[in-house]
Amino acid sequence: MSQDLLDAARAGDVAKLKSLLDGGADHSTADDAGETALMLAAHHGHLAAVNVLIAAGADVNAASPQGWTALAKAAYNGETERGYVEVVEVLADAGANLDARIFFGITPLMLAAGGGDASVVECLINRGADVLAANEGGRTARMMANDRFYVDVINLLTEAERQLGVQEDGSCSSTKSVVKPQVVNLLKPSTH
Repeated sequence: MSQDLLDAARAGDVAKLKSLLDGGADHSTADDAGETALMLAAHHGHLAAVNVLIAAGADVNAASPQGWTALAKAAYNGETERGYVEVVEVLADAGANLDARIFFGITPLMLAAGGGDASVVECLINRGADVLAANEGGRTARMMANDRFYVDVINLLTEAERQLGVQEDGSCSSTKSVVKPQVVNLLKPSTH
């Protein structure tokens, strides 16, 4: 039953998920890599499956041994080269830790920025993700976006940093009050 639940989550098969959960399947079951059904559904952008699993009591902050959470999985999927903003929103609403770190200290915001997903970056910034967080190598989300010339993402993160008092040169102004940044992406519509 456990493998069936994981397969249904991966496929986004909501009817099968509901049936298995109603039949007593454990929503916290994990695969050999330590990834739960919720992580698998989030990774593939299956919003309805994510909602079913959360309603069944799945832990939105459960982490694999490498630190992967459902939010990190939804922030950017390298196989599809995109993130899933709707899934990120649902997970955030359910209390997911926006700044949970995976290997090398990478946050979901860094994943989305490094992948160039402006809609997920914007969502995470507006939900309160730490735009100034640095990974173990001292690199921030904006630095990761700079590496790949993701202009929309760079502009979003630069504006969020500016609202936090960070100067263009990276220094921080002590005369500005620190506020939660709110950014709006007016550059181009998302192709996701």
